[in-house]
Order: sequence, then C-alpha cells, then structure tokens
Amino acid sequence: MSPMSALTAVVLGALGVYVLAMIGGQVPTDFALFLFVCTAVSGLYFAAEAWWFAPRRREQTVRALLEFDRRNRPSQSTRPDVLAKERASLQEELSHRPWWVEYTAGFFPVIALVFVLRSFLFEPFRIPSGSMIPTLQVGDLILVNKYPYGIRLPVDNHTVLELGHPRRGDVIVFRYPHQPSQDYIKRVVGLPGDRVDYHDRRLTINGVVVPMREIDRYFDPGRVQTYQQFLETLGNVEHRAIFIEGQGAEIHPAMQHTNRDACVYSAGGVACTVPPESYFVMGDNRDNSEDSRFWGFVPDRNVVGRAFFIWMNFGNVGRIGGFH
Repeated sequence: MSPMSALTAVVLGALGVYVLAMIGGQVPTDFALFLFVCTAVSGLYFAAEAWWFAPRRREQTVRALLEFDRRNRPSQSTRPDVLAKERASLQEELSHRPWWVEYTAGFFPVIALVFVLRSFLFEPFRIPSGSMIPTLQVGDLILVNKYPYGIRLPVDNHTVLELGHPRRGDVIVFRYPHQPSQDYIKRVVGLPGDRVDYHDRRLTINGVVVPMREIDRYFDPGRVQTYQQFLETLGNVEHRAIFIEGQGAEIHPAMQHTNRDACVYSAGGVACTVPPESYFVMGDNRDNSEDSRFWGFVPDRNVVGRAFFIWMNFGNVGRIGGFH
C-alpha cells in the first residue's frame, strides 16, 4: 500500500469510527476513559510493532529467503518461474503481520485520531429530552466545540490551558454536578458573581430585566401541544423560549443542591447569587427543565464545551445547521 493510500485509509477509518460515535449519541463519561485505554494499549502495540516485532520479522524473512535461495540454487536454471513464485509466496507469508498485531497496532492511528478529535476539538452528543425545545429537539445529533473554554485533559477534565469561559447565552454541555457520569445541556444565564432572579416567569440579572418579546405560538408535534413563545436576549444572543399555559412549574429546591445558601426560594420563584467559578443555567423549555433553579450551579470544572451545530436528526432529516 502506498503512503497516500495508507493515509486515506486512516482518515476514512477515523471518520467512520467517529460517525458511529456520533450516531451513538450521548454516551457515559466512562467512554472517555474507555477510549483513552484503547488508545494507550493500541499505542503500546504500535510502538512494539515498529521497534521490535517488525524488525524481527524482517530478519527472519531475510534468513529464510537466503536459505531458500541456497537450497534451490541447483534448480534455478531449470524452473526459474516456479521458484520465483514460491519465493514470493514465502516472503509474503513471513512478512505478514499476525492478526493480533493487525487488531491492535493496526488500529492505533484511527483510534488516536478519534481520541484527539473527541478530547480536544469536537465531541458528539444526542439530545435525549425536550428541556431545550424549541432550540434543540429530542433526537438531535449535535457537535460540541471543546476548545473555546480551554484545553482540558481527557477523563478528569482538568484545564491545562485557559482560552476563555462560557458567556451569557451560550448553550453548554456539562457534567451534572450530582451525577458526573451524566451529561446535561442547558443555556448559560448567570455568570460568576451575578445576581439571578427568576420570579413569575420573568428573568432579572443584576437588577436588570432580561428583554423578552412574545412571538407566534410554538407547536410541539411530539406532544401535539402549543406553547407561548418568546424571543429572549441574553448578552449578545437572541434565542427562543417557550412556556406552558397557566402558572407553570413550581420552583423549589431539589433534595441535592450545590449551594443552597446562595439561593432564596419563595412562592413566586428563586433568587440566587452565582458563586465563583460557577454558572447558573436554564433550559429554553422553561416549564419543563430541571436546571439551576432547582439543583444549583454548574462548576467550571464540569463544563465540557459549547454546543453549536446540529448535524442530523433521524426523525427530521432536514434539521441541520448552527444554532444560538
């Protein structure tokens, strides 16, 4: 195989594995550890193949071919074509990599490329619930950009190089603080130090009411139901939010809360002061979202990345493109 063909095979293989990971959608955080282990193991075999197994096979092949030539030298002039075929067959047999090398070292370039893409650049997720309707639908396959918020180590998510932080209005994927193996997706509403007040469906940040204007009602075909729909402006981001008819969901603290003392609950809603290195997040489906109003804040170390692109929804193949 030529170097260009080998490179093409690696790239296509990596894309194939990555697409399968995307279709698999939202996977447990342990998948990152599994992928890391696969990369490390296949990398060890790749190094062993390059520095030990392959040179030994070459030496054995050379010795075997020299012995073949010595043994068949008297017959070389009488049946050269037959001996040439036998020699070529012997060389191919001896130089061929064993199956256990093919399935370890052979897959290392593909696994390593997927590992780098998923760990430091883009990670695929599948939307499992309707908490972000109308921005995101159930079953949307999305991409999450990991590097705008810094370079983080795989598995433990420790930041080694800060490049930025979530901004108000960003849609982020994060590890749920009370169950880190589970990934959530919400919109950033409050930044560290902000005073966030949500009462009677009105959002106020640092004493300023967040602009919101009513637009056409939203129809949810999944529930065959319509909702009040508004355009809300958070920072520089204008997005849609929906509400059910009536009083809506009652806001109350969950059994587990990241910082109960930072919030004051009342009959009409909740007011919180966002702790340092934390974020207050909410779903765009305001009356059908378990978020910071109930269980508290998202620590910065739990942030995975910024969601930015819908690439497929098998229930609605026309859903593709960026979103805010």
